[in-house]
Amino acid sequence: MRISVAADERVGVAQELIEELARRGHETVLHGALATSERNDWAWATEAAARDVAQGHADQAIVCCWTGTGASIAANKVTGIRAALCADAATAKGARQWNNANVLALSLRSTSAPELQEILDAWFTTDPSPDPDDQANVAHLSEIERAAQ
Repeated sequence: MRISVAADERVGVAQELIEELARRGHETVLHGALATSERNDWAWATEAAARDVAQGHADQAIVCCWTGTGASIAANKVTGIRAALCADAATAKGARQWNNANVLALSLRSTSAPELQEILDAWFTTDPSPDPDDQANVAHLSEIERAAQ
């Protein structure tokens, strides 16, 4: 899978995230502080990663900032993105299962290495729910986006 990864700093689990994705066999596209020539502010770095997903250049994205909140907000401003800030495996599983989230937001400050492993395990092993109610909710998000334009 091709994963776009953005961070505004190379602190916390940023480097471990890149290495872990490679260990799991994913191809990464790096943005922000993880790239060599991009603006590293969270809004710009996250937008680049989210646009990769929205435009079909990446299957999913993982975006990081100090709390993960700004990255989550920025990603969700891109049409077609469903970003979820996940601090634990249960939240990551729910975001994939019920929300069909396509962008994972992480806190560089509070995500530990063991939590990172658990979150990634849950994220990558959970498929979107086939339940019609869950699918209707996700479809409604697109309707909300269209109405806002």
